Amino acid sequence: MRALVFDGRTSGYEGGMRLENRESPVAGPGEVLIAPELVGICGTDLHLLDGEYPLGRFPRIAGHEFSGRVLAIGPGVTRFAIGARVCVDPNIACGTCSMCREGAFNLCSNLVPVGVTIDGGFAEAVAVPEKIVHLLPQSLDAQAAALIEPLACVLHAFERAPTLQDASVLVYGAGSIGLLAIALARHQGAARIEVIEPSATRRAAALELGAEVAFAPGERETRRDVRFVIEASGHPAAVADALDRLAPRGVLIQMGVCAPEAQIALTPFDLFDRELSLIGSQSLSGAYGRAIEVMTMLAPALQGLVSHVFALDEAREAFATARSEMARKVLIRCNPSP
Repeated sequence: MRALVFDGRTSGYEGGMRLENRESPVAGPGEVLIAPELVGICGTDLHLLDGEYPLGRFPRIAGHEFSGRVLAIGPGVTRFAIGARVCVDPNIACGTCSMCREGAFNLCSNLVPVGVTIDGGFAEAVAVPEKIVHLLPQSLDAQAAALIEPLACVLHAFERAPTLQDASVLVYGAGSIGLLAIALARHQGAARIEVIEPSATRRAAALELGAEVAFAPGERETRRDVRFVIEASGHPAAVADALDRLAPRGVLIQMGVCAPEAQIALTPFDLFDRELSLIGSQSLSGAYGRAIEVMTMLAPALQGLVSHVFALDEAREAFATARSEMARKVLIRCNPSP
């Protein structure tokens, strides 16, 4: 099979990646062998490509936002047949540690993330445990299916916060996570949605997906007037600015991935005086199955979210595009549509 392999910038691959011919994996006991169709490029993939993601193990086939068709099933697999259309929750949790027992599978002490510490979907075949595989509804095409994993991340974040219904919402960052947050906030009945985003292309996308107003950084003057801020940019300056946008009893949902060493100033009295709530949200926990159901309702509204689709042998161009301001969501086609 062909596979896109990252070296973590340690082996001299050109640009940190190389398209290789590899022996196809086989479906071992309890595993499902899948032919990925469309695979999304995520911010995590960009960090892995640059060798900057602490959990990465190299060389590695990345890619964790994907669906496909079952090529083979291993011994003991009972829920899937060859040819079935499936999608994949990329987090393999142990199910027994203290966090798993609390239902916080994303914080599993023994977590194995597909496409990070084991091989993922940027290939013509990938083998994964049956327990993380889900049947894909017939109503969802491969493009919508590639958005289920990032939607699950947003859904998990929203489930950690009070209801957004009838609330004012401000989103920092209109990348794919921010855009999905706008669409989901609209679906859940937010009264007003605004976004702060430097890219004119992405500001336009935010308006298409349900935001009333899209500001460039520095344009929004009003402070302390928003009930919910969703920080999806990962820039420390945006996090600091977001805190000053919150109305009394406002809620900050931190989804953007900041550098581990990044710090911001926080005034404890202000936290106390306005009764603010600061909520962190990492990955998707157990929200993947629920996100499939939500996607069946949101898919028509998300038609414009994917801006580019590249072939597997166009991966360099795909990743360069994903870094650019002209991109919304970029997908790589690893196998042709049936």
